[in-house]
Amino acid sequence: MTLGEESRKWIERDEKVMAKFIARVSPLVAIEGRGAIVKDVDGKEYIDFSSGIGVVNTGHCHPKVVEAVKKQVEKLIHIASTDFYHPLQVELAEKLVEITPGEFKKRVFFTNSGTESVECAIKITRNYRKRSRIIGFIGGFHGRTMGSLAITSGKSIQRSAFSPVMPEAIHVPYAYCYRCRYKLEYPECDVWCAKYIEEVVFNHLSLPEDVSAILIEPIQGEGGYIVPPKEFLSEIQSISERYSIPLIVDEVQSGFGRTGKMFASEHFGIVGDVLTLAKALASGLPMGACVSREEIMDMPPGTHGNTFGGNPVSAAAALATIEVIEEEKLVDNAAKVGELMISRLREMMEKYEIIGDVRGLGLMIGVELVKDRESKEPAKKEVEEVILNSLKEGLILLPAGISSIRFAPPLVIDEETAENGLEIFERVLAEIS
Repeated sequence: MTLGEESRKWIERDEKVMAKFIARVSPLVAIEGRGAIVKDVDGKEYIDFSSGIGVVNTGHCHPKVVEAVKKQVEKLIHIASTDFYHPLQVELAEKLVEITPGEFKKRVFFTNSGTESVECAIKITRNYRKRSRIIGFIGGFHGRTMGSLAITSGKSIQRSAFSPVMPEAIHVPYAYCYRCRYKLEYPECDVWCAKYIEEVVFNHLSLPEDVSAILIEPIQGEGGYIVPPKEFLSEIQSISERYSIPLIVDEVQSGFGRTGKMFASEHFGIVGDVLTLAKALASGLPMGACVSREEIMDMPPGTHGNTFGGNPVSAAAALATIEVIEEEKLVDNAAKVGELMISRLREMMEKYEIIGDVRGLGLMIGVELVKDRESKEPAKKEVEEVILNSLKEGLILLPAGISSIRFAPPLVIDEETAENGLEIFERVLAEIS
């Protein structure tokens, strides 16, 4: 790909000072963004189908969020919210208690990221159950700090140099029906991947009373935008309830309207005892939250804390973000535009053998590329080519999972812009095919 002069200069400077382990996927040097459009340092515009990994659900620089940030910056930038109080933190906690699934008393702890929200969830459930084991799912991504990393199993390289991670994590297969780990077919399989926990794990690896929590993404993000059958998550919820094991639902990437409902778990009728949030919560400012049943988040003062969680500026941005999502009906727009995109992508699947699977809910859509539909051999090199060539043509995409491309534009995107982005994708796909 030919780079603009300014982009080339900044990338050269970056390579001299930034950590080498940062995995950049495209040579995009962004400088400005509005709505679903990003501009680079050379003035070229791109349709953004990434939302900064599902972060800017309200679009880049939404005026209402920008105004809320400006106002708060002039009043108070920081107060250590684990030592003192401020009104915006209370207002935001009240709002999260109101909009998150579950008709029970809740408590909120604010964090700076998704991985920190997961760390909080691990701690509070361990304390609540007085047990250390936790069940996670193969392909799950929950962060890179040493606690969350123990549950993360998206790619082996993410864990390769850090053994031993936090002990007592048990991994079981997720309902990745396109690539079933048991070589079974849905629905004849009777969601064995969920029943495996009760029939195998609890009989051979761990008594259920020794498990502190089950941690799951309602739709796997980094794992490939994998949408499981509804029965899979229902069975996981049932196991959680039968053995009184807290269910942690990781909505870091799937929350705040991304899937055509405020939270992805609502599609499946499940309610987590603990919910982990981040990414889209503050439209790009560092902000996360762990929302839990009141009795689970019951630890002595000083047991857990941080410096920047609930920062006033981030809290102002988060309140404005939720307001925009509700007032502008972005959840409905995600469902509408998402349906259009999935339909178009499935039409492409009929034309191009390289597309092995199209799956998604709302604007959380995965397209899996394969070398051969029969063998399902991953088309990893082709994924890289599609992403780079799409960028060249003015479309931002990100990879996910074994050989998938994620389609996750801002929820403010209109049908015309979505269609324009899909036309670029199809042109590139046709060339590569």
